[in-house]
Amino acid sequence: MMAQLELVHPTPLELTSAEPRGDHLVISRMVNEGARVLDVGCGDGALMQLLARERGARVRGLEMDPNKAHRCVVRGMSVVQGDAERDLNEFPSGAFDYVIFSRTLQQLRRPQAALKQAARIGERVIVSISNAGRWDKRFQLLGKGRLGESEWLHRYTVRDFADLARDMRLGIERAAPLSHGHAGAPFAKTIWRANWFCEEAVFLLTP
Repeated sequence: MMAQLELVHPTPLELTSAEPRGDHLVISRMVNEGARVLDVGCGDGALMQLLARERGARVRGLEMDPNKAHRCVVRGMSVVQGDAERDLNEFPSGAFDYVIFSRTLQQLRRPQAALKQAARIGERVIVSISNAGRWDKRFQLLGKGRLGESEWLHRYTVRDFADLARDMRLGIERAAPLSHGHAGAPFAKTIWRANWFCEEAVFLLTP
């Protein structure tokens, strides 16, 4: 059962002054001012805090790890402690302007089911992924015959994910490649070049 956690400190805390993560900066530029946002797998709430501060967004998080959910609360963010694979279907249709998976979707056992729920809940869906099709990973596979260990349950190339979105009838409104934490990687002006050269990509999808 989902548990809504609320701020207990009189003043929200800035837990870190470090530079925001690259995909977080790209995502923040895709979100309209004052939007209603659900951050799925929100971690410690860093993206939520950025969106609230920079975009005036009304952000809610969904996080399974109780320690990370607690850090969101300390930041002053509204978070629901729950499992995305089980609990997304409890949110009403059209409840948010954006549903975000920031390096989250590939860690789910059933990513397509989660995407389907996100497209029902939100008017737009934003997904950042790690690109398994980058050139160095291809050479690693060619030379060693293996990709090596990964933190991801599912590995997508940029093209794989673009095809998945189209198969699910999700329109790709924008797609941004990133390398070394910065948007606009060299030679990544098209999604096909991004498939070879970028480390990550952020997709803005419309149901």
